[in-house]
Amino acid sequence: MSFVEINILGVLISPFVPLMALAFAITMIWRVVAVEFGWMRRIWHPALFEFSVFLIVLTATVLIFGHLRIYN
Repeated sequence: MSFVEINILGVLISPFVPLMALAFAITMIWRVVAVEFGWMRRIWHPALFEFSVFLIVLTATVLIFGHLRIYN
């Protein structure tokens, strides 16, 4: 698993940045669904739970995209 920098108009961007944006988008979609179904009312500390879900989704996206070798 190797990642290389992304060149955007001469600025090198870490490959972690778009993966964080993707994980954030997935987490926000999950949050809307959880609020709509009332799951967030049953959570003791919603902010801590959402951060944990974000970290889990971010880890999954890094592992998935790392094995796809898109960034090579």
